[in-house]
Amino acid sequence: MKKHAIIPIFIPHRGCPNDCVFCNQKKITAHQQPVTGEDVINTIETWLSTLEPRGTETIEVAFFGGSFTGIPMEEQSAYLTIAKGYKDAGRIHKIHMSTRPDYINEEILDNLKKYGADTIELGVQSFDDEVLRLSGRGHDSACVYESSRLIQSYGFELGIQLMIGLPADTLEKDLYSARETVKINPSIARLYPTVVIRDTALYDQYLNGQYQPLDQETAVFRTKEMYKLLTAAGINIIRVGLKSSDILSGEGQTAAGTFHPAFRQLVEGDIAREQIETQLERLLAYPAAEYQKPQPRTSQKEPRQIPFDRRIKADFYANRRCISNLIGNGGRNKKFFLEKYPQLHILYKVNDFLSDYQYEVKIKGES
Repeated sequence: MKKHAIIPIFIPHRGCPNDCVFCNQKKITAHQQPVTGEDVINTIETWLSTLEPRGTETIEVAFFGGSFTGIPMEEQSAYLTIAKGYKDAGRIHKIHMSTRPDYINEEILDNLKKYGADTIELGVQSFDDEVLRLSGRGHDSACVYESSRLIQSYGFELGIQLMIGLPADTLEKDLYSARETVKINPSIARLYPTVVIRDTALYDQYLNGQYQPLDQETAVFRTKEMYKLLTAAGINIIRVGLKSSDILSGEGQTAAGTFHPAFRQLVEGDIAREQIETQLERLLAYPAAEYQKPQPRTSQKEPRQIPFDRRIKADFYANRRCISNLIGNGGRNKKFFLEKYPQLHILYKVNDFLSDYQYEVKIKGES
């Protein structure tokens, strides 16, 4: 049984005054028909026809797109009235929306409270003012802190979305954004490496050499370090990287190899590899007595050395939900360990007593 599901409803923000360099929503919206109440009902009913028979524990209706709280208040209320009807009937459990930090005030939050909204995600992108300015966001970091404070003071669940690799971004700025997010303490977060999409100012900057996107290895590394900071603070990261369906302009509309359909697995696979290698190095330096033959040592602190020509059995464990992270996307972790530790005979095994994202190494002896 699936425990949690989101019914996504895309509400384009017509007439958005901002010109974010990475966004192509204005051109997309110009060719779209407005979303009607009937459209919302049809979308919800279609999803519920699948989710309700499965007994899904928590179902959210989520209004995504431009910036939900930036559309006229009467339109917000019309959409929210429909969602609240489903919530009052017990057919959905939460109402969720994404918006911009500068589209939050007490009037907006009062209205959201009236219709039983639960979760508000802010497209923060960065806490660095230079990055925000060069990205055309139209607000500074002070706006983010104030909007976050207001949302939490009303009792809403707060989400923060961060982007990695925007103009003028650096590893230090990304880590700063992650640390500031931890200070705010949202319930949920999303991490998005910047994807260069056609029909955007960022794409033009890329073509004329003003902007250089992160290569995949760098994007994974930066995201991984941010991911570790957020999860260590107990923040639930609900998405890492874009889905194919998030790139709304269609096939072939990204540039420079900046999109990977399994980016989260790349990040979580590297975290798994780090955990395994830390345990492995410790075990190889101080192996168990039952398979390590006595060797002369010059001091008690000197680690025992295992001869290179002896193959040692090592079992790597994860639960069944995380075994793919342990192996790595496309088997990249298996390849890494095979090349770096040729003295090991490694088996990848499932242990469902392990928690999610917990990995374990056991060394069993020589083969």
